[in-house]
Amino acid sequence: MSKLIEVKDLVQRFNLTTDFLDKLKFKDGKLKIESRIVNAVNGISFNINEGEVFSLVGESGCGKSTTARTIIKLIEPKGGSVIYKGQDITDWNPNQMLPLRKDIQMIFQDPYASLNPRQKVKDIIMEPMLFHKVATNKNEAYEKCIEILMKVGLRPEQANRYPHQFSGGQRQRIGIARALAVEPEFIIADEPVSALDVSIQAQILNLLMDLKDEYGFSYLFIAHDLSVVRHISDRLGVMYLGAIVEKGSKEQIFSNPVHPYTRALFSAVPTINEESITESLELKGEIPSPINLPSGCYFHERCPFAKEICKRVIPSLKEIEDGHEAACHIL
Repeated sequence: MSKLIEVKDLVQRFNLTTDFLDKLKFKDGKLKIESRIVNAVNGISFNINEGEVFSLVGESGCGKSTTARTIIKLIEPKGGSVIYKGQDITDWNPNQMLPLRKDIQMIFQDPYASLNPRQKVKDIIMEPMLFHKVATNKNEAYEKCIEILMKVGLRPEQANRYPHQFSGGQRQRIGIARALAVEPEFIIADEPVSALDVSIQAQILNLLMDLKDEYGFSYLFIAHDLSVVRHISDRLGVMYLGAIVEKGSKEQIFSNPVHPYTRALFSAVPTINEESITESLELKGEIPSPINLPSGCYFHERCPFAKEICKRVIPSLKEIEDGHEAACHIL
Protein backbone atom coordinates (compact mmCIF):
# COMPACT_ATOMS: atom_id res chain seq x y z
CA MET A 1 0.00 0.00 0.00
CA SER A 2 1.58 3.31 -1.07
CA LYS A 3 1.74 6.38 1.15
CA LEU A 4 -0.68 9.17 0.32
CA ILE A 5 0.48 11.66 2.93
CA GLU A 6 3.48 11.83 5.26
CA VAL A 7 3.70 14.15 8.25
CA LYS A 8 7.21 14.59 9.66
CA ASP A 9 8.03 16.39 12.93
CA LEU A 10 5.12 18.80 12.48
CA VAL A 11 5.12 21.84 14.77
CA GLN A 12 2.42 24.45 15.31
CA ARG A 13 2.59 27.33 17.80
CA PHE A 14 0.45 30.40 18.42
CA ASN A 15 1.60 33.70 19.89
CA LEU A 16 -1.09 35.07 22.20
CA THR A 17 0.66 38.40 22.76
CA THR A 18 0.05 40.27 19.53
CA ASP A 19 0.10 43.70 21.16
CA PHE A 20 3.57 45.02 21.99
CA LEU A 21 2.35 46.47 25.28
CA ASP A 22 1.10 43.02 26.32
CA LYS A 23 4.64 41.72 25.97
CA LEU A 24 6.13 44.24 28.43
CA LYS A 25 6.57 42.63 31.87
CA PHE A 26 8.47 43.57 35.01
CA LYS A 27 10.78 40.76 36.11
CA ASP A 28 13.42 41.08 38.83
CA GLY A 29 12.79 44.81 38.91
CA LYS A 30 13.50 45.20 35.20
CA LEU A 31 11.24 45.76 32.22
CA LYS A 32 11.47 42.81 29.84
CA ILE A 33 9.69 41.66 26.69
CA GLU A 34 7.94 38.31 27.06
CA SER A 35 5.65 36.38 24.73
CA ARG A 36 2.98 33.84 25.64
CA ILE A 37 3.33 30.97 23.19
CA VAL A 38 0.80 28.14 22.91
CA ASN A 39 2.62 24.94 21.93
CA ALA A 40 -0.28 23.30 20.10
CA VAL A 41 1.53 20.63 18.06
CA ASN A 42 4.97 19.45 19.15
CA GLY A 43 6.83 17.50 16.50
CA ILE A 44 4.41 14.74 15.52
CA SER A 45 5.00 12.25 12.70
CA PHE A 46 2.69 9.77 10.97
CA ASN A 47 1.66 8.65 7.51
CA ILE A 48 -1.61 7.72 5.84
CA ASN A 49 -1.74 5.12 3.10
CA GLU A 50 -4.01 5.17 0.08
CA GLY A 51 -7.49 3.88 0.93
CA GLU A 52 -6.77 3.91 4.67
CA VAL A 53 -8.51 5.47 7.67
CA PHE A 54 -5.99 6.91 10.13
CA SER A 55 -7.48 8.36 13.32
CA LEU A 56 -6.12 10.86 15.84
CA VAL A 57 -7.68 10.43 19.26
CA GLY A 58 -7.21 12.30 22.53
CA GLU A 59 -8.78 14.71 24.98
CA SER A 60 -10.13 18.09 23.88
CA GLY A 61 -7.33 20.60 23.44
CA CYS A 62 -4.59 18.06 22.70
CA GLY A 63 -3.96 19.45 19.21
CA LYS A 64 -5.90 17.07 16.95
CA SER A 65 -7.85 19.69 15.00
CA THR A 66 -4.84 22.02 14.84
CA THR A 67 -2.85 19.17 13.33
CA ALA A 68 -5.51 18.67 10.65
CA ARG A 69 -5.69 22.35 9.77
CA THR A 70 -1.90 22.59 9.62
CA ILE A 71 -1.59 19.56 7.33
CA ILE A 72 -3.85 21.17 4.71
CA LYS A 73 -2.29 24.59 5.33
CA LEU A 74 -5.36 26.39 6.60
CA ILE A 75 -2.70 27.36 9.17
CA GLU A 76 0.93 27.64 8.10
CA PRO A 77 3.18 25.11 9.91
CA LYS A 78 5.91 26.47 12.18
CA GLY A 79 8.15 23.47 11.66
CA GLY A 80 8.41 20.00 10.15
CA SER A 81 7.11 18.93 6.77
CA VAL A 82 4.01 17.64 5.00
CA ILE A 83 4.50 15.43 1.94
CA TYR A 84 1.50 14.67 -0.28
CA LYS A 85 1.89 11.98 -2.94
CA GLY A 86 5.67 12.40 -2.84
CA GLN A 87 5.62 16.23 -3.08
CA ASP A 88 6.70 18.39 -0.16
CA ILE A 89 3.88 20.95 0.14
CA THR A 90 5.11 22.54 3.39
CA ASP A 91 6.22 25.80 1.80
CA TRP A 92 3.66 25.98 -0.99
CA ASN A 93 1.91 29.33 -1.33
CA PRO A 94 -1.89 29.68 -1.75
CA ASN A 95 -1.65 29.68 -5.54
CA GLN A 96 0.34 26.44 -5.52
CA MET A 97 -2.13 24.89 -3.06
CA LEU A 98 -5.20 25.83 -5.11
CA PRO A 99 -5.22 22.75 -7.42
CA LEU A 100 -4.66 20.56 -4.36
CA ARG A 101 -7.82 21.90 -2.68
CA LYS A 102 -9.82 19.72 -5.04
CA ASP A 103 -7.99 16.55 -3.96
CA ILE A 104 -8.12 17.32 -0.22
CA GLN A 105 -11.44 18.12 1.43
CA MET A 106 -12.55 18.63 5.02
CA ILE A 107 -15.72 17.75 6.92
CA PHE A 108 -16.00 20.10 9.88
CA GLN A 109 -17.12 19.38 13.42
CA ASP A 110 -19.96 21.86 13.67
CA PRO A 111 -22.63 21.36 10.97
CA TYR A 112 -24.37 24.52 12.20
CA ALA A 113 -21.39 26.82 11.59
CA SER A 114 -19.73 25.21 8.55
CA LEU A 115 -22.52 25.96 6.05
CA ASN A 116 -23.32 29.37 4.59
CA PRO A 117 -26.81 30.23 5.93
CA ARG A 118 -27.49 32.54 2.94
CA GLN A 119 -26.93 29.84 0.32
CA LYS A 120 -29.35 27.14 -0.72
CA VAL A 121 -28.06 23.59 -0.48
CA LYS A 122 -27.73 23.28 -4.26
CA ASP A 123 -25.49 26.38 -4.36
CA ILE A 124 -23.34 25.10 -1.48
CA ILE A 125 -22.65 21.92 -3.42
CA MET A 126 -22.55 23.32 -6.97
CA GLU A 127 -20.18 26.22 -6.25
CA PRO A 128 -17.03 24.10 -5.65
CA MET A 129 -17.92 21.90 -8.63
CA LEU A 130 -17.94 24.87 -10.97
CA PHE A 131 -14.88 26.49 -9.38
CA HIS A 132 -12.75 23.34 -9.74
CA LYS A 133 -14.30 22.54 -13.15
CA VAL A 134 -15.67 19.17 -12.04
CA ALA A 135 -18.78 20.28 -13.94
CA THR A 136 -18.61 22.33 -17.12
CA ASN A 137 -21.89 24.22 -16.67
CA LYS A 138 -24.69 24.79 -14.16
CA ASN A 139 -26.98 22.14 -15.63
CA GLU A 140 -24.34 19.46 -15.29
CA ALA A 141 -23.46 20.70 -11.79
CA TYR A 142 -27.13 20.55 -10.76
CA GLU A 143 -27.47 16.97 -12.01
CA LYS A 144 -24.37 15.94 -10.07
CA CYS A 145 -25.65 17.82 -7.02
CA ILE A 146 -28.90 15.83 -7.01
CA GLU A 147 -26.99 12.58 -7.47
CA ILE A 148 -24.71 13.36 -4.51
CA LEU A 149 -27.59 14.43 -2.27
CA MET A 150 -29.33 11.12 -2.87
CA LYS A 151 -26.07 9.28 -2.19
CA VAL A 152 -25.79 10.90 1.27
CA GLY A 153 -29.41 10.18 2.12
CA LEU A 154 -31.17 13.44 1.23
CA ARG A 155 -34.06 14.00 -1.20
CA PRO A 156 -33.76 15.94 -4.49
CA GLU A 157 -36.36 18.54 -3.46
CA GLN A 158 -34.22 19.45 -0.44
CA ALA A 159 -31.67 21.03 -2.78
CA ASN A 160 -33.75 24.24 -2.79
CA ARG A 161 -33.81 24.61 0.99
CA TYR A 162 -31.52 26.62 3.28
CA PRO A 163 -29.32 25.05 6.00
CA HIS A 164 -31.52 26.31 8.87
CA GLN A 165 -34.35 24.12 7.55
CA PHE A 166 -32.41 20.92 8.35
CA SER A 167 -31.59 18.97 11.51
CA GLY A 168 -28.00 18.59 12.73
CA GLY A 169 -27.58 15.16 11.16
CA GLN A 170 -28.98 16.39 7.84
CA ARG A 171 -26.63 19.39 7.88
CA GLN A 172 -23.67 17.08 8.39
CA ARG A 173 -24.86 15.07 5.38
CA ILE A 174 -24.80 18.33 3.40
CA GLY A 175 -21.23 18.91 4.61
CA ILE A 176 -20.28 15.42 3.44
CA ALA A 177 -21.99 16.08 0.07
CA ARG A 178 -20.01 19.30 -0.32
CA ALA A 179 -16.77 17.38 0.29
CA LEU A 180 -17.76 14.71 -2.24
CA ALA A 181 -18.70 17.29 -4.88
CA VAL A 182 -15.13 17.79 -6.13
CA GLU A 183 -14.21 14.09 -6.21
CA PRO A 184 -11.43 14.21 -3.57
CA GLU A 185 -8.72 11.64 -2.85
CA PHE A 186 -8.22 12.55 0.81
CA ILE A 187 -10.84 13.68 3.34
CA ILE A 188 -10.19 15.07 6.81
CA ALA A 189 -13.16 14.40 9.09
CA ASP A 190 -12.76 16.66 12.14
CA GLU A 191 -14.96 15.11 14.83
CA PRO A 192 -17.84 14.88 12.33
CA VAL A 193 -20.26 13.19 14.75
CA SER A 194 -19.41 14.79 18.10
CA ALA A 195 -22.09 17.48 17.75
CA LEU A 196 -24.80 14.97 16.81
CA ASP A 197 -27.22 12.85 18.80
CA VAL A 198 -25.99 9.35 19.56
CA SER A 199 -28.82 7.89 17.48
CA ILE A 200 -27.57 9.83 14.43
CA GLN A 201 -23.83 9.20 14.95
CA ALA A 202 -23.95 5.58 13.76
CA GLN A 203 -25.81 6.60 10.60
CA ILE A 204 -23.17 9.19 9.69
CA LEU A 205 -20.29 6.81 10.47
CA ASN A 206 -21.84 4.08 8.33
CA LEU A 207 -22.34 6.61 5.53
CA LEU A 208 -18.66 7.65 5.71
CA MET A 209 -17.54 4.02 5.56
CA ASP A 210 -19.87 3.21 2.65
CA LEU A 211 -18.54 6.20 0.70
CA LYS A 212 -14.95 5.13 1.40
CA ASP A 213 -15.68 1.64 0.07
CA GLU A 214 -17.33 3.10 -3.04
CA TYR A 215 -14.81 5.83 -3.89
CA GLY A 216 -11.64 4.44 -2.31
CA PHE A 217 -10.43 7.69 -0.76
CA SER A 218 -8.42 8.01 2.45
CA TYR A 219 -9.51 9.58 5.73
CA LEU A 220 -7.80 11.41 8.53
CA PHE A 221 -10.46 10.91 11.19
CA ILE A 222 -10.34 13.01 14.35
CA ALA A 223 -12.25 12.02 17.47
CA HIS A 224 -12.15 11.86 21.25
CA ASP A 225 -14.61 8.96 21.47
CA LEU A 226 -12.83 5.60 21.44
CA SER A 227 -15.94 3.69 20.39
CA VAL A 228 -16.21 5.87 17.28
CA VAL A 229 -12.53 5.36 16.49
CA ARG A 230 -12.85 1.60 16.90
CA HIS A 231 -15.71 1.49 14.42
CA ILE A 232 -14.02 3.37 11.60
CA SER A 233 -10.19 3.16 11.90
CA ASP A 234 -7.51 1.05 10.27
CA ARG A 235 -4.69 2.65 12.28
CA LEU A 236 -4.65 5.35 14.94
CA GLY A 237 -2.44 7.69 16.91
CA VAL A 238 -3.11 8.73 20.51
CA MET A 239 -2.29 12.39 21.21
CA TYR A 240 -1.45 14.14 24.47
CA LEU A 241 -0.44 17.80 24.71
CA GLY A 242 0.39 18.07 21.03
CA ALA A 243 2.46 14.87 20.85
CA ILE A 244 1.68 11.34 19.70
CA VAL A 245 2.27 9.00 22.65
CA GLU A 246 1.19 5.76 20.96
CA LYS A 247 0.31 4.64 17.46
CA GLY A 248 -0.46 1.38 15.74
CA SER A 249 -3.19 -0.62 14.09
CA LYS A 250 -6.69 -0.65 15.55
CA GLU A 251 -6.22 -4.24 16.69
CA GLN A 252 -2.89 -3.47 18.39
CA ILE A 253 -4.10 -0.41 20.27
CA PHE A 254 -7.40 -1.89 21.41
CA SER A 255 -6.06 -5.32 22.37
CA ASN A 256 -2.75 -4.16 23.88
CA PRO A 257 -2.66 -0.47 24.91
CA VAL A 258 0.76 0.04 26.50
CA HIS A 259 1.21 3.77 27.17
CA PRO A 260 -0.21 4.84 30.57
CA TYR A 261 -2.22 7.62 28.95
CA THR A 262 -3.79 5.25 26.41
CA ARG A 263 -4.64 2.84 29.22
CA ALA A 264 -6.23 5.69 31.17
CA LEU A 265 -8.36 6.61 28.16
CA PHE A 266 -9.66 3.05 27.99
CA SER A 267 -10.34 3.08 31.74
CA ALA A 268 -12.57 6.13 31.28
CA VAL A 269 -14.81 4.36 28.75
CA PRO A 270 -17.99 2.96 30.37
CA THR A 271 -18.46 -0.76 29.74
CA ILE A 272 -21.15 -3.30 30.52
CA ASN A 273 -18.60 -6.10 30.62
CA GLU A 274 -17.13 -7.21 33.93
CA GLU A 275 -13.73 -7.68 32.31
CA SER A 276 -12.33 -4.52 30.74
CA ILE A 277 -9.72 -4.41 27.97
CA THR A 278 -7.03 -3.34 30.39
CA GLU A 279 -6.48 -2.80 34.08
CA SER A 280 -8.23 0.32 35.36
CA LEU A 281 -5.90 3.32 35.52
CA GLU A 282 -7.04 6.61 36.98
CA LEU A 283 -5.26 9.84 36.12
CA LYS A 284 -4.31 12.37 38.76
CA GLY A 285 -4.19 16.14 38.41
CA GLU A 286 -5.12 18.37 35.49
CA ILE A 287 -3.75 18.61 31.96
CA PRO A 288 -0.78 21.03 32.00
CA SER A 289 -1.05 24.26 30.04
CA PRO A 290 0.35 24.14 26.49
CA ILE A 291 1.81 27.58 27.28
CA ASN A 292 4.09 26.06 29.93
CA LEU A 293 4.87 22.51 28.84
CA PRO A 294 6.33 20.20 31.50
CA SER A 295 9.98 19.24 31.22
CA GLY A 296 10.77 15.74 30.04
CA CYS A 297 7.74 13.59 29.28
CA TYR A 298 4.67 15.82 28.99
CA PHE A 299 2.64 13.18 30.81
CA HIS A 300 4.91 12.60 33.82
CA GLU A 301 3.02 14.91 36.21
CA ARG A 302 -0.11 12.74 35.88
CA CYS A 303 1.49 9.35 35.37
CA PRO A 304 1.34 6.89 38.32
CA PHE A 305 4.47 5.11 37.01
CA ALA A 306 6.70 8.18 36.46
CA LYS A 307 10.42 7.84 37.28
CA GLU A 308 13.15 10.41 37.62
CA ILE A 309 14.15 10.11 33.95
CA CYS A 310 10.56 10.95 32.94
CA LYS A 311 10.97 14.41 34.50
CA ARG A 312 14.13 15.17 32.54
CA VAL A 313 14.08 13.43 29.14
CA ILE A 314 11.41 13.59 26.43
CA PRO A 315 10.77 9.96 25.35
CA SER A 316 10.86 9.08 21.68
CA LEU A 317 8.56 6.58 19.99
CA LYS A 318 9.94 3.05 20.16
CA GLU A 319 8.65 -0.14 18.61
CA ILE A 320 6.63 -2.44 20.85
CA GLU A 321 5.79 -4.84 18.03
CA ASP A 322 5.71 -4.55 14.27
CA GLY A 323 3.82 -1.33 13.46
CA HIS A 324 3.04 -0.58 17.13
CA GLU A 325 4.99 2.27 18.78
CA ALA A 326 4.80 4.12 22.08
CA ALA A 327 6.74 7.00 23.66
CA CYS A 328 7.39 5.94 27.25
CA HIS A 329 10.54 5.39 29.37
CA ILE A 330 9.03 2.56 31.43
CA LEU A 331 8.35 0.30 28.44
